[in-house]
Amino acid sequence: MAVTSHAAALGQRLDRLPLSPFHRRLVVALAGMILFEWVETYAFAFVAPALRDQWGLSLSAVAAVAGVGQLGAFAGGVLAGYLADHLGRRRTMLACVALYCTATVGCVLVQSPWQLLVARTAAHFGAQGMAVVAIVVLTEFVPAASRGRLQTYKVAVGSLGIPIAAWAGYFLVPQWTWGWRLVFALGLFGAVFAWLIRRWVPESPRWLASRGELAKADDIVRSIERQCGVQTPPGSDTGPAPSTTQAPPDHPRIAELWHGANRRNFLVITTMWVTGLLAYSAYNTWTPTLLSETGLDLDDTLLLSAVLATAAPLGALAAVPLIDRWDRRRTQLALGSLTAATLLLFGFIRDPAAVLVLGCLVSLLFQMAVPFLQVYSAEIFPTRVRALGSGTANALSRIFNFAAPLLVAALYEGAGYTAVFVLLAALSAVGGLVAARFGPRTTGVSLDPAPPAENPRTSEEPVLP
Repeated sequence: MAVTSHAAALGQRLDRLPLSPFHRRLVVALAGMILFEWVETYAFAFVAPALRDQWGLSLSAVAAVAGVGQLGAFAGGVLAGYLADHLGRRRTMLACVALYCTATVGCVLVQSPWQLLVARTAAHFGAQGMAVVAIVVLTEFVPAASRGRLQTYKVAVGSLGIPIAAWAGYFLVPQWTWGWRLVFALGLFGAVFAWLIRRWVPESPRWLASRGELAKADDIVRSIERQCGVQTPPGSDTGPAPSTTQAPPDHPRIAELWHGANRRNFLVITTMWVTGLLAYSAYNTWTPTLLSETGLDLDDTLLLSAVLATAAPLGALAAVPLIDRWDRRRTQLALGSLTAATLLLFGFIRDPAAVLVLGCLVSLLFQMAVPFLQVYSAEIFPTRVRALGSGTANALSRIFNFAAPLLVAALYEGAGYTAVFVLLAALSAVGGLVAARFGPRTTGVSLDPAPPAENPRTSEEPVLP
């Protein structure tokens, strides 16, 4: 009870802070790293048509490279989530960044489809691990009233990686036979922001408090308070006490996600990640290739894809005034319904101008939904298993994505272009429906509720488990 009370007090001190240069540096470091991770992740979609020509790849071979890479993302998400809850957020994130940068070098140097498959799998492992921990880190440092907004800024900056990869593909890939290697190489600029993470991002005090390291957690919170120009509240000494620092808690276990309120929340967020990411990734990965199959040449396909990708950051910015204003579940439902309707139209229309308009709208709506899903997935779990729960749910979506490229290829070859977008529309609608029906409210709710005796539950103000 003492540790819980101290953790709640530390969380309340973080929640009352005004936004400051500390929070801005946090967003810059994490968003910059995410930006170049997204460049590397989405680069394959824009170099795949050229690799098909150079290496004589079939659609099934392209699907295999895209699909097996998702297995690396699955492993990275689960393992990084576990290690972040066991060893710490900061240490785990830096290790994932190192692996991602090393694997990106491999993507630049590959000489065969098999080598590319291995390098892409390792890159996805590191990138996904870094991404899931970054979501948790930002969620745990930011005041409750601004959690969604700053997460959205991170996504807005990170999503610039999509148009960067797309335009790089348009300008570089057709010019040289090795132009696709330059597109992959852009991901290496993430090393600059990895250095900023090491310098600007401390360990999460919420995680330290959950492990009983109250003195370290208090030191970090005091440092942040000084940077925000806020005085430490009187009586906030959370130094170690013999009864609360004798031994660290047991390691978090995946089995904990199947007990109590965690089980329902885990099923809700897993469903949202699986359906949302499957539709989002399939749209971004396959649209250039599918458009080329309808008769567009390589230059036209890359140009159209680049224009569509440019709408992504605008979508994230459009979410800024919405994400902390209304219940996230209801907004997610509205976004899912609009995305589904637009995808249906996209699948039935062939006119280039209409495809351009609808495609930009789909990209915008998808990207609006991303920050909602990211912050919601971290908010609904307690600190002890926050990274494990959100990371595992995210990672499970990668398993389905492993089969998704093969499914899309088979559906396209068997039922045609329109059938692919009907499937994506159905998937887009599911996440919002599940969240609105079964998910808990988290908007503005503390991540660290006080013990029941100090903050009793009421039906008007639910608290997280």
